[in-house]
Amino acid sequence: MNDKPTDKADDLALFHAAVGEVKPVRNDRVSANPKRPPARPRQAELDEQRVMFDAMHDDRDPDTLDTAEHLSYARAGVQRRVMRKLRNGYYAIQGELDLHGMTQKEARDAMIGFITEQNSGKPMCCVRIIHGKGRKTATEAPVLKPYVAGWLRQRREILAYSSAKPAHGGTGALYVLLRRPG
Repeated sequence: MNDKPTDKADDLALFHAAVGEVKPVRNDRVSANPKRPPARPRQAELDEQRVMFDAMHDDRDPDTLDTAEHLSYARAGVQRRVMRKLRNGYYAIQGELDLHGMTQKEARDAMIGFITEQNSGKPMCCVRIIHGKGRKTATEAPVLKPYVAGWLRQRREILAYSSAKPAHGGTGALYVLLRRPG
């Protein structure tokens, strides 16, 4: 082997050329007071996210919301005579669902289950859905009433609905006409 003694000065020059310019470290300890990130209104951000989520995932169509006292809807093709009979409580009520005290999600789930159950294998039938008037104070608008109206319009098995007669709940309930399954 060929062992030549190397010059330390050459090695040092070679090291400095490879590493480049360096700055000496004066303190090798971590700062005791690191900079904290600026404060964020985290709860306000979460609230805004929730509002946006609710707005984007609301199943109601704003154009079909009916917050008037009397609710009425008929799918295309439903005769006026049928609507008049429904409005006057002519059809026998074959099922009833009371949504009082439920949250919007609970009410929607209960209503969908109820309609599915009532519509399974039966001929056209009429049911009553009690949503309540939603007036705890004179200035508050009903909560479930417009939701129920919107949900019913979305279901293809719903032919028509109308606010009930005063003896059956008035504007706090609906007569709902279901189509034959199939």
